[in-house]
Amino acid sequence: MNKQGVLWLLRILVGGLFIFSGLIKVNDPVGTAIKLEEYFDVFSNDIAGFFYYFKPLALYIGVVLVVAEVVLGVMLILGVKLKQTVWALGLMILFFTFLTFYSAYFNKVTDCGCFGDAIKLTPWESFYKDIILLVMISFLFYFREDLPENTPRWASVTAVLTMILSFGLAYYAIQNLPFIDFRAYKVGVNIPVNMQPSSPLLYTYVMKRGEEIVNFDQYPSEEGLEFVEMVLKNPEALPKISDFATWNTEGDQTEFLFAGNKVIILSSNLSKMSTANLDKLSNLVKSLEGAPVDVVFMAAATQEEIDAFLNQQNWSIVGLQADATVVKTIMRSNPGVWILKDGVVLDKFHHNNTPEATDVLDLFL
Repeated sequence: MNKQGVLWLLRILVGGLFIFSGLIKVNDPVGTAIKLEEYFDVFSNDIAGFFYYFKPLALYIGVVLVVAEVVLGVMLILGVKLKQTVWALGLMILFFTFLTFYSAYFNKVTDCGCFGDAIKLTPWESFYKDIILLVMISFLFYFREDLPENTPRWASVTAVLTMILSFGLAYYAIQNLPFIDFRAYKVGVNIPVNMQPSSPLLYTYVMKRGEEIVNFDQYPSEEGLEFVEMVLKNPEALPKISDFATWNTEGDQTEFLFAGNKVIILSSNLSKMSTANLDKLSNLVKSLEGAPVDVVFMAAATQEEIDAFLNQQNWSIVGLQADATVVKTIMRSNPGVWILKDGVVLDKFHHNNTPEATDVLDLFL
């Protein structure tokens, strides 16, 4: 393959990966913002305090970054201002490589969010992926003078339309919910089942006999062995959900939440909760009084704050506490409505799409 063929192949590979990565995150810009907030928290503590002031801007920064990924990928493949595009991609991959190296080396943000929730990579896997991309983009940068200089008009128009469409999709996902839910709490998931191993966990017991390392499938009864470590042989059998819990002053209420028909209003942060559709939520709560369903308010807050909020809204429903990260994972809006039947997720609603009581009850039929 000649030089132009190699350059064309690299354009396809790099551009395709950026488009794929960007589209997954355009699907869920709120999730990208949550990940950026984690980085800003870490950087404000470890590098410079001013990073803390970027947290309120995380959603806007996230949208710009993910749209840029898609648009630059399209520009690279279609041949739009290739020299400038390669420069922009180089700067972006340097930024991403720094983030993933920092995550991996210092074990700070253990999931970079490179492919959203669709593909989970360890920090080091993310870093190695970025290194490969960095090498490919460096090759394009080195031979940028050999890249086509003229930009076809149709390609420029396509890039502009891609940018407009990407911003539109991101805005729609923010105002509603992600188009495709890749998370562990998506519609159809049986949460209690996914909190258990899918099959018995199998371990290899690594022992030391003198200077010799010996592996056993069961813990050995032989004397004189020194325990080294226990290695899980089938990690794919681990529970898909390991951090879900909810409680109040009376203790753990997880089993209560998984019993019967539940309509759960979720809030990941009471102080930042949108009040735009509280009237619709109040109508839903009032309309479900006497129905064969438990309405629950679950928030990442103290029980005193939850009870005060319920009193303020005049909602006579159960108030439960939960971890903020778990609530953010379940619901990408604050507040949002989550429908469960015996622990199975029936539906989710952004507060902008708060359902009517009749529509909720139909779900339980």
